[in-house]
Amino acid sequence: MDTEKEFLSTYNMDKYERPSVTADVVAFKITHTDQCSSYRHEPECKLSILLVKRGGHPFKGCWALAGGFLQKGETIEECAVREIQEETNITPASMRFVGMFTEPNRDPRGWIISAVFASVMREGSMTDAVGGDDATDAKWFDISLDETEQGKYSLHLQNGDISLSAVLKSETTETGIHRFVIVENNGLAFDHASIIANALTALRKEGIHFQSCFDFLPEEFTLTQLQRVQEILLNTSMIPANFRRKVADYVTETGNHTSGAGHRPAKLFRKK
Repeated sequence: MDTEKEFLSTYNMDKYERPSVTADVVAFKITHTDQCSSYRHEPECKLSILLVKRGGHPFKGCWALAGGFLQKGETIEECAVREIQEETNITPASMRFVGMFTEPNRDPRGWIISAVFASVMREGSMTDAVGGDDATDAKWFDISLDETEQGKYSLHLQNGDISLSAVLKSETTETGIHRFVIVENNGLAFDHASIIANALTALRKEGIHFQSCFDFLPEEFTLTQLQRVQEILLNTSMIPANFRRKVADYVTETGNHTSGAGHRPAKLFRKK
């Protein structure tokens, strides 16, 4: 064939088997009470993740990430936004690509690969979740991911009396790709425990240099707010003076201050 047009006119798309494609969204926010609006009281401020309760098989009644199948004519990013809106009634403030999950047996329905996105809900955004479409419920779960021994991690998710957990093993492939492999799973659908661990780890890596921390905050914020977000995200604590030296190259003063009775005005900053 002399031309690409001729080649394409006879090309058979059925020559190779094709997987179905889904998008899954790992949505994060920092939950706090009114008394914790400045992120000063650690017991009142926790990192949370959005899950939906599956209304149909497989894994009916289990908790899962918001997500679903790519439809003809849409991008995978559009699919991710559509699915989280349909299943939780929440519109994400930001989206970042985490990776592709392609294990051949990850879904009992067949060969299904997933493009995973992490989303951060900004302080003050609407985050009241409502189950919709094929989800019977949607809730925010407090999340922790801690190393328990060399290469082993404990994932725990909590909402009131609902407790979900998994034990994961950290591995690096021959090509240098890091991943979490599920060892034990309690209450989470599919391979979503692995996906959640990978997404949180990616968010923490970005948080070391504040990139993901800024997404949780309004455009103008205090250094105390930024410090508390980083501490919650990285599950650590810092001396304020050390933090301020560390963050100096990443923020700039706005010239504005906080206002409100009973509090000394604090300088407001924005990301450089």
